[in-house]
Amino acid sequence: MTLTTGAGGATIAEFDARLLRVPLSRPWASDVTSVGVIATHVVRSDGVEGWGFSWTPQIGAEAAHALLEHDIAAAAIGRDADPEALWDPLWRHLHEAGGGGLTTIALAGLDLALWDAAARAEALSIVELLGRERASVRAYGSGVNLHYSLDDLLAQVGRWIDAGFDAVKIKVGKPDLAEDVERVAAVRGLLGPERELMIDANQRWDLDRATRSIEALSAFAPAWIEEPLRADDLAGHTELAARVDVPIAVGENLHTVHRFAEYLDAGAAQIVQPNIVRVGGITPFRRIADLAAERDVPLHPHLLPELSGQLALTLAVGDPMAEEVEDAGFGALVALRDASPVAIADGRLTEIPHLGLGLRFARKDPS
Repeated sequence: MTLTTGAGGATIAEFDARLLRVPLSRPWASDVTSVGVIATHVVRSDGVEGWGFSWTPQIGAEAAHALLEHDIAAAAIGRDADPEALWDPLWRHLHEAGGGGLTTIALAGLDLALWDAAARAEALSIVELLGRERASVRAYGSGVNLHYSLDDLLAQVGRWIDAGFDAVKIKVGKPDLAEDVERVAAVRGLLGPERELMIDANQRWDLDRATRSIEALSAFAPAWIEEPLRADDLAGHTELAARVDVPIAVGENLHTVHRFAEYLDAGAAQIVQPNIVRVGGITPFRRIADLAAERDVPLHPHLLPELSGQLALTLAVGDPMAEEVEDAGFGALVALRDASPVAIADGRLTEIPHLGLGLRFARKDPS
C-alpha cells in the first residue's frame, strides 16, 4: 500500500535523539524495572517538525540511541523526508550491523518522526492521514505476571473484568506444568466461558514441552498460545502447529516483513503480532499488515497501545485488538508531555483528537 505522505519534496534538515529511562510502576521482573525510550525529533527543509521514538525494555536502549545519533542521523540528513521512500535505503545502509533487531528498533525512531511530520504538515492525526477504517478497536488486558502469586494474578484479572475487558492474556511457563494448569484453570474460572483468554509462554519451551503444555492447557479454551518456542525457530513452530489445535501467535520478536512471510508461508503461525517499533516503524508495519491481509491471517499489534492502537484503527480487515499492559502505558507512567492520544474504556480503544502521533515525551525522566 502506498500513500502520499505530504513530504512534497522536502528533505531532512535536522535530526536528534535523546535517551529517557522510564520507571515501571509495576516491574516486569526483578531486573526489568524500567523501559528505555529514545525520543526523536526531525525538522524538514520546509520547516515542518515531527516527533517520534524508539523503545526497548531494559536491554539495548543505549545501543539504539547510538545508532540513531551516529549512523542513522548521518545517513538521513539531506535525504528525502518521505518515510516510505527513505526506509529501504536506510535499512540497506544499516544492514552491516544486522538486518533486524537493534537496527530496526533504532530505525523506527526516524520513521515515526517522519510520519508524525507528514501528518502534522496536513494538520491531521496519523489515523486521519493513513485513513480511518473503524471508530474503535477492542483492547485486551495484559500483564507481565508469571512471577505473581496466584492470588495476585487473580486480583489482576479481577481488575480487568471490572474495567470492562472481555479478553485477557496471562503468562505461562512455570517449571512445573501442574502449576501452569492450576493458574490457567483459576483464571478461566474467574473469567467464565464468555470472555477470551490468551496465554503467552515468552519462548520458554522446547518443542516437546510445548506440545505437552498446550495439550494440557487447551482444556481451558485459550484463544491463542503466544511465542511457545524460541522466536526464530521456524522449523519448530511449523512442527508444533501440526501437533496442536490452539492457534499459534508470533511476531513481537520477528523484525522484518521477510520473516513474517516465512512463518506464514510455512504454516508456523495463525496470528501475527508485529511490534511497530521492533519492525522499524509505521512503514514496515503497513507492509506486514498488507501481508497478513493477503494471507487472511489475524493481526494484533504488540504492546504500545498509544501507537499500535492508532494503527489498528487504520486496518481494513479482521478484528485487530490493542494490548493494554496494566500500568505500563506512557500516559500512566507520566512519560508524555501531553495527554495520551488514545483512551481505553470498557474494553475499547478510541482516539483522542490530536495532531500527528500525539506522542511527545517529557523533557526529563519521570520520577
